[in-house]
Amino acid sequence: MIKWIKRIFLASIIIGLAGIGTIITIYYQVKTDLPDVASIKDIRLQVPMKVFSIDGELISQFGEKRRIPLTIEEIPEKLIQAFIATEDSRYYQHYGIDPIGIIRAAMVYASTGTAKQGASTITQQVARNFFLTREKTFIRKIKEIFIAIQIEQILSKDEILMLYLNKIYLGHRSYGVGAAAQVYYGKTVSELTLSEIAILAGLPKAPSHLNPIYSPENAKNRRNTVLARMLDESYITQSKYEETVNSPITATYHGAEITLSAHYVAELARSKLVELYGEERSYNDGFNVYTTINKLSQEAANKALINNLHEYDKRHGYRGASKKLWEAPANNWSGKEITASLQTQPNFGDLQPAVVIEVNEKSIKVISKHNEGKIQEITWDGLSWARPFISDSAQGDEPEKAADIVAVGEQIWVRQIGKVLELSQYPDASAAFVSLNPQDGAITSLVGGFSFVQSKFNRATQAKRQVGSNIKPFIYSAALDNGYTLATLVNDAPITQWSGSKAWRPKNSPEVYAGPIRLRRGLGQSKNVVSVRLVQDLGIEKVINQLGKFGFNKEELPHSYSIALGSASITPLELVTGYAIIANGGFKIEPYIIERIEDAYGTVLYQTSPKIVCRYCTRLYEKQYSTEKLFIEQIKEGGITDLCSISPVSEEQIAPSAISEETAFLTRELLNSAVFGGGNWQHKTGWNGTGWRASRDLDRKDIGGKTGTTNDSKDAWFSGYVGNTVATSWVGFDNFDRDLGRASYNNNLDKEQRYGGEFGAVTALPAWIEFMQDTTASEPAIFPEKPMSITTARIDLATGLLTYKTDYTTRFEYFKNGSVPSEYVEQRAFIKEDDSKGKKTAEDELF
Repeated sequence: MIKWIKRIFLASIIIGLAGIGTIITIYYQVKTDLPDVASIKDIRLQVPMKVFSIDGELISQFGEKRRIPLTIEEIPEKLIQAFIATEDSRYYQHYGIDPIGIIRAAMVYASTGTAKQGASTITQQVARNFFLTREKTFIRKIKEIFIAIQIEQILSKDEILMLYLNKIYLGHRSYGVGAAAQVYYGKTVSELTLSEIAILAGLPKAPSHLNPIYSPENAKNRRNTVLARMLDESYITQSKYEETVNSPITATYHGAEITLSAHYVAELARSKLVELYGEERSYNDGFNVYTTINKLSQEAANKALINNLHEYDKRHGYRGASKKLWEAPANNWSGKEITASLQTQPNFGDLQPAVVIEVNEKSIKVISKHNEGKIQEITWDGLSWARPFISDSAQGDEPEKAADIVAVGEQIWVRQIGKVLELSQYPDASAAFVSLNPQDGAITSLVGGFSFVQSKFNRATQAKRQVGSNIKPFIYSAALDNGYTLATLVNDAPITQWSGSKAWRPKNSPEVYAGPIRLRRGLGQSKNVVSVRLVQDLGIEKVINQLGKFGFNKEELPHSYSIALGSASITPLELVTGYAIIANGGFKIEPYIIERIEDAYGTVLYQTSPKIVCRYCTRLYEKQYSTEKLFIEQIKEGGITDLCSISPVSEEQIAPSAISEETAFLTRELLNSAVFGGGNWQHKTGWNGTGWRASRDLDRKDIGGKTGTTNDSKDAWFSGYVGNTVATSWVGFDNFDRDLGRASYNNNLDKEQRYGGEFGAVTALPAWIEFMQDTTASEPAIFPEKPMSITTARIDLATGLLTYKTDYTTRFEYFKNGSVPSEYVEQRAFIKEDDSKGKKTAEDELF
């Protein structure tokens, strides 16, 4: 007996030594093929780029894999227990491999000749997911074991578990439990129920076969298996098991939880990230990009642009159905056929496709894409606008019945307006809208077109269009820098300028002339010939240099007198930046749209340091005062106590002066008159500014802005500010040969009076007004502080001279120190009367 025990013991030693020798031999055979396991410490999970608004709304996501990286502390204990119970119940006891599982897998392999049994620990799965393929071969299994052992020596159990739960594939492009919770339930992991946790824990075995959306029965069986394992391991009670095992499967697909529509902004952020980090890192390193736009402004801009384009389109008539599906009454399609056809059609903006199934006298019935096959009615209120489109400047007669507009079997476009469904169409015209904060250049909203799906061309940043009268405030600022005042008279009369045998005759629009008028009224009523006279007097080079101060590229500006009428081609973003410089008191801010970039775990990698308006900081840095003490004394004499609301701030971050604060203040006054007009209506001397609709619709006084319309109405603009928001609205066709035409825009007038041209105040201003109504209604009024070097004096409205009167023919006007008129209109009248005996009068000198 002892002899046999010795033999068995000796045999065991030999077998053990042989086994060790075999393992050593195998190790050295595969050693050269083993990866550097230490690199797992530096592994970067493939996480998509996410783009957010400044207030945390998700705008877009870029990347093939969906993953939400989580720390071990962020993962609920029950979720961890579910995976451990199902995948590796002895996880915290072993050192990377489970000998019992390996022996079981080896026995299956020996008996069948195939590697059907896995028995991989969680650590082995980490080894396979990060370093190996999923092929089931003996050599791959050996490599997996060696790598797993090394991983256990390098990382803690919690670190391994965190990698596993963030890396594992769980179906529907979701990698890791964070993404899977979002995809299947639209929740964070902390919000998951026990049933939902068990569903996720059962997915690693076969994500497609056990998918709770497409295979709910398979998923339920697997869930119950997971719950049974959790019960066996005492992670849940019997009562909790029985309660959960009978609960229904509730998973539904949830796409990326986009909470704010800003496709053009997302594309700007994506292209910037690719520029900074390259495509591979941008799409896989989990960057979180926070943009400067905010939800309130962006949603308002989206709505304003879309509504305005639809209103323009309705004025010009209905272009007909997008296609004819069948000829009524024969071959009528079934509801199921209609629904199936609609599901193949795209959506654009707020439009959805629909099919007409019934036409009544004053209404129609349709099935639309988003209404799950249900029949909806469009009443006459949603149809009556649809006069036939003939051309951009001609429309047919108003329809009398629904059959004049549509027919059964036609596929049309519809849009929901509140509770009313309306017939619509995809707008032919294009538009752009952009707003920013004039104090630091942060872009608060940006829309580059009606639909990013239809056209990815960003008209807000890429479309260089002629700006028309939107250029005039910058020209007037040049005049104010060169001796002109708001009271200076300029002759509003026709001009003929000869160049050889050719004559250039710029005209007002409308062709009404008032003779000598003050500069304030010249801009307020957008007098073209006044603008031309200013450029003629100042000289083209002086005007070009002034425009350069506002950030416009001087090399791209036309070096001709046509610049006075806005022949310069400028993008909406460039234009709104120029208006921001006027609005902020003359400081050259730089527009920006990326506020910061973070990695997947919230570490800030990039932070924008914008140029910030700091009025008194700038004056100090520009050394306009000999000492800081003198500077402070000077401004306190003017009643200023708050030197800089953003102090302390570095000199490099201070926005430099583009124009003087005096010129900026006076230019804002001009823009105020373009909205509020002037004169006295009671005494029939009143006049409207071209932007008068803004003063009518916005109940506040801190408004300034300017309309713009180009030759033949190819471009319509409105740019301006309310309080601390500056915005530009543009409408036009992408096709430069097509103009905005003429249309009926006031059905309350007689038929022959209804038609009018499309211009800035009608075509672009409504979007600007709607945006400002939605974004500034609750904001307090902000009025510019009058510079200490600006004074006021009462002037005569007709001559711009000083006056002793205080009636409706006068007003107080602002002047730079030293530019107040030295003459009173009453003195001139006295001189004229005294010198009536043939002497030259002061009035003769003026005119």
